[in-house]
Amino acid sequence: MPAFHAPLDDIRYLLHDVHDIGQLAALPGFEDATPEMIDEVLSGGARFCEEVLFPLNQSGDAEGVHLANGVVTTPAGFKEAYQRYTADGWTAISAEPTYGGTGLPEMVRFVMEELLCSANLSFSMYPGLSHGAYSALMSHGSAELKQRFLPRLIDGRWGGTMCLTEAHAGTDLGILTTRAVPNADGTYAITGQKIFISAGEHDLTENIVHLVLAKLPDAPSGTKGISLFLVPKFLPTADGGLGARNGVTCGSVEHKMGIKASATCVLDFDQATGWMVGEPHKGMRAMFVMMNGARLAVGLQGLGLSEVAYQNARAYARERLQGRSLTGPKHP
Repeated sequence: MPAFHAPLDDIRYLLHDVHDIGQLAALPGFEDATPEMIDEVLSGGARFCEEVLFPLNQSGDAEGVHLANGVVTTPAGFKEAYQRYTADGWTAISAEPTYGGTGLPEMVRFVMEELLCSANLSFSMYPGLSHGAYSALMSHGSAELKQRFLPRLIDGRWGGTMCLTEAHAGTDLGILTTRAVPNADGTYAITGQKIFISAGEHDLTENIVHLVLAKLPDAPSGTKGISLFLVPKFLPTADGGLGARNGVTCGSVEHKMGIKASATCVLDFDQATGWMVGEPHKGMRAMFVMMNGARLAVGLQGLGLSEVAYQNARAYARERLQGRSLTGPKHP
């Protein structure tokens, strides 16, 4: 039976003895982030990962996600786990307090992300993409976009994605064909198709905020002509609620070798309403905030998976009987 135990002793050694996280509390805004408080926070995160997420790992991978009529359903237990995850405040852990975040140091979120990846990598993809969208909006979004979307991303009621890849444009984003046509009200009509979109459609959140790379009609060729747009699954109302369904649908989900409980989607945009993030033709600059965060996240995924793989390999090596004793069979 696979098992996972959060390596808190190793983590505390690194945080306290190697990095001396006590220094953080001396920085402006981190006065409450004492070593004792950080230890308590991470102990709670470890319990959640061990008791709630890890038991869903194998069952979630076996069941996978289900797509029917454009709606993706996550495996049994995932929605309840996500509700507890948001209720405990994990989506807000290092986010800006101005918009409802806890404002803890990024170091705390990094450790929690490692634990998530060890316990249930499929689950970790959903809040991981949302945090990336939060970071890009925080860095390049207008004051209005921040006010409308960041509080919902931070409290976990809305999710996020990054929509870059197209069937013909993977590493060469300069040849993407998704188009953004200006509307009279200052929004844009987004049309095109994106593939390999992690958390592109699911039932964990009431809304999904897609960050989409597209080109304006007068865009220069290549990557210098790419702009970034915020395209929600449901258009927000003036009071922050959910309005009409936007023109974005899930056409299919990828069939993968692993992390099958993470919905990797093909998304079709058909005159979907979007708002520009940052400046025209400067979309790559804005999206790289999310992309660079994703690169760090992939490193944390490797670290988390290595930890749980080591734990289970060690346990198996200790219990497995192999070969025969020189003095004769002991277990005939």
